[in-house]
Amino acid sequence: MCAAALQDKLDAFKADFEAGRLAFKPTKDRLEAMHRATTELIASGQAQSAKKAGDVVPEFVLNDPDGKPVSSRELLAKGALVMSFYRGVWCPYCNLELQALQAALPEISARGASLVAISPQTAANSRKSQRDNQLGFPILSDVGSEVANAFGIRFALPDYLVEVYRSFGNNLPAINDDPSWVLPMPARYVIGSDGVIAYAEINPDYTQRPDPSELLPVLDRLRTSKAA
Repeated sequence: MCAAALQDKLDAFKADFEAGRLAFKPTKDRLEAMHRATTELIASGQAQSAKKAGDVVPEFVLNDPDGKPVSSRELLAKGALVMSFYRGVWCPYCNLELQALQAALPEISARGASLVAISPQTAANSRKSQRDNQLGFPILSDVGSEVANAFGIRFALPDYLVEVYRSFGNNLPAINDDPSWVLPMPARYVIGSDGVIAYAEINPDYTQRPDPSELLPVLDRLRTSKAA
């Protein structure tokens, strides 16, 4: 079964981080800057204009960590597709989500669906993500977050947040091999084999993630409708 307490784990990490109980202790000013950036991204309304259920998925071809091209068309030819856009190996919230998706992978596979993660980071960092989180599904390299942009979820970090990230040692131009400070909003999609999005969850607050168990009824419906 998938991890039923993903949000509990995210909340616990956030509480420890903000209380200074972890090895890295953020200053009050840095925490306020992070909260401000999240509030501003929510207020922008960008998440509401992103690709949603009922939309046709933008086609893509992305490389896996070994440099092998993977196309959305080939994936959908096998059945339904679960996609998770995530920020990178440096993001502890993202790593907790990847672990929860890995726990749910047997349930997803049993329903005839594939699972991929998509990140702007380099192939080397994706290999590290797969290794550290013991993943049995591929991480695809979205250079420049171009596919994320096609889904409407790419955003540029404000200058004040760039400074906070630099202070944490999160040098995105090096991590992503891309001079622009852009990231995808965390998002999860389920796409039917017809290329139509059946489920979409986009949250500009990266500390909030839906539980993988939410995907299973969607996959069941797709499987039933395909068999009908």
